[in-house]
Amino acid sequence: MAELHQGLVVSHLGKGIAVEVGEQTALCQTLRKLDTVVVGDQVLLSLSGPEQGRIEQILPRRSVLQRPSRGDQVRPVAANLDTIFVVFAAEPECDFLLLDQYLAICENCNIDAALVFNKIDIPCSASVAAELKIYESLGYRVYRVSAKQHAGIEELKQILQGQTAMFAGQSGVGKSSLTNALLPDRTLRTNSVSATTRHGRHTTTAATLYHLPDGGDLIDSPGVAIFGLAGLSEAQLAWGYRDFQPYIGNCKFNDCRHAGDKDCAVRAAAESGAISVSRYQRFLKLREKMPPGNRL
Repeated sequence: MAELHQGLVVSHLGKGIAVEVGEQTALCQTLRKLDTVVVGDQVLLSLSGPEQGRIEQILPRRSVLQRPSRGDQVRPVAANLDTIFVVFAAEPECDFLLLDQYLAICENCNIDAALVFNKIDIPCSASVAAELKIYESLGYRVYRVSAKQHAGIEELKQILQGQTAMFAGQSGVGKSSLTNALLPDRTLRTNSVSATTRHGRHTTTAATLYHLPDGGDLIDSPGVAIFGLAGLSEAQLAWGYRDFQPYIGNCKFNDCRHAGDKDCAVRAAAESGAISVSRYQRFLKLREKMPPGNRL
């Protein structure tokens, strides 16, 4: 049997998968029986040539981020993420519904979440500042930065050391600008991976993993904004609201939907001000957006 080597999946290139093995990068195919291999996966592979191989096994994942696929299916996007940094800004107008959706998914996927408030050079409204305080009170870290003015970037670099991270957020908030501030030679690196694997132009629109100059890894995934509720059940969505967790067990019924149900401790907490009313209302909206099969 061929010798197996451990490697790190760094990108999809056409029909091949780029895997780092030590100092080299190999273009690999996968065994057909394997589940979907994604960026961030640690794998075992056999080498058939200097820079060619076959992925034989996916090693256990500590976390996996999924997105909706055809029908009611989900498929993985990235593996072994430590933190998703949800990026938002004063402009465009903050989509807190999308932000809550990201946080709910992280709570259920063993992925830490933090917020990056970009474009601090633009004045922020009082309502946005008030919402920020709510997230901070729930224990979410909020980093205030300006990619344009390079403010707060050094702190982000330090935070990213020693972990695998990803930026997520609505269009226009500056995710690419932040990535470029952290990875000024991103295009060169992308072309380098393509050249190493002799694939030519880097054609991927899926995720790519970059090693940051100051330490840590950043997975850049253009399509991550549409990972939806990624197969969460209604109960998981409620659990994904960190502020709901102390109250969920106090509801009268085990299958409480936390909407119009009798003796709902979560709704009572929102009515009393113990839970943010705006967060509770956004939960109800997200619940309505769920596929019928995911609801109780």
